Amino acid sequence: MLLKPFFGSRTRVKLMGLFLLHPKNEFFIREITRKLSEQINSVRRELNNLKKVGLLKTRSKNRKKYYYINQNFALLDEFANIFTKVSNPQDDIIKAVSGFGKVDFLLFSGQFVGAKGAVDMLVVGEIDKNELKKYLEEELSASKVKFTVMSRADFLYRLDCKDKFVLDLINSEEKNIPINNLKKYIEVRVKARK
Repeated sequence: MLLKPFFGSRTRVKLMGLFLLHPKNEFFIREITRKLSEQINSVRRELNNLKKVGLLKTRSKNRKKYYYINQNFALLDEFANIFTKVSNPQDDIIKAVSGFGKVDFLLFSGQFVGAKGAVDMLVVGEIDKNELKKYLEEELSASKVKFTVMSRADFLYRLDCKDKFVLDLINSEEKNIPINNLKKYIEVRVKARK
């Protein structure tokens, strides 16, 4: 709970994380208490606090009160960036990306490692790019993930050609490579080109 000292309440931090990391979703109180494993009274109190400051809005549907992100909240992007940095959504993304096809190589950079860069994610393999785009927009829309998808052949060809974009990503110290089924190919090509 790195953010608890700044935001004052564990429940508030959990709620903000839930809404900021899923900005297109809306939730009702009982659903929230189950997702966060928190008491209904503390959830209700913190939802009211977040609504008072303008981060959340409500609407009624089927006799239930639903809470959702106020897209016009002045500090929405800043809060979303903070929660994205401390939440480590990488595990969920790895699982999701792996479900979109065959992934040979996955590299996180940019916002996922707290740096500026041309892309935040490089995926090498045979995956459905549209599915990936849709997933990232729905799950991490507040953080606007920049990604590149390449086939295995294209990636290896770019390595052989000493493509600056690919080499900069691979040689960067600010990266995380959770999937690397091309390690031996990369090492041989990068060493051969030095």
